[in-house]
Amino acid sequence: MLHPNTKVQFISNEKGVGVVATSFIPKGTITWVQDPLDRVFTVKQYEGFNSSYKDLLDTYTFRNSKGQYVLCWDNARFVNHSFNSNCLSSAYDFEIAIRDIHEGEELTDDYGYLNVKERFRGIDEGSKRKFVYPDDLTKYYSIWDKQLLNAFKSLIHVEQPLKFYMQNKNWNKVLRIIKGEAKMDSILTLYFTGEDGKRAKTQNKKSPVF
Repeated sequence: MLHPNTKVQFISNEKGVGVVATSFIPKGTITWVQDPLDRVFTVKQYEGFNSSYKDLLDTYTFRNSKGQYVLCWDNARFVNHSFNSNCLSSAYDFEIAIRDIHEGEELTDDYGYLNVKERFRGIDEGSKRKFVYPDDLTKYYSIWDKQLLNAFKSLIHVEQPLKFYMQNKNWNKVLRIIKGEAKMDSILTLYFTGEDGKRAKTQNKKSPVF
């Protein structure tokens, strides 16, 4: 379920359409929640489709930590990639605005945490990163974790129109995190290790600067 104060509109010839805010969305606002209407396809189901359907799923889905393909039923499937995204996925089946999003501004995700299958070159935004890689989560998770924790602090101070669609256990866990009663699960838990089940080693890696 995408935040209600959004719409799909043409962004540019390079991007095509995207999702923009129709009113101010402050930092800490939950911008998307995975709900029962979202369609989840297993790897086996995906492999059973012909190439045309696979192309559609590759375009409009993201993969979760099990490698399943999640197809959002609403306009959330049109959210574009940015190396400087204003929304960020969490380990609790929701995304959150990590900074203020103004009316008319595009809502964006960093596809680096969406388990892409192959690297692709992103639009040049002046950042050091030029490509999105399947293992970006193992490289940048510590940076994204800090951004999430910072955004969580504002969560209880702003309006949350999507709260109704959140699982109670996830909402309560986030509240405990804000109060310092629980540790936040890392965004790294979203990483799909691959069919061979081998998770990339991260303990000796330094997180690159964006």
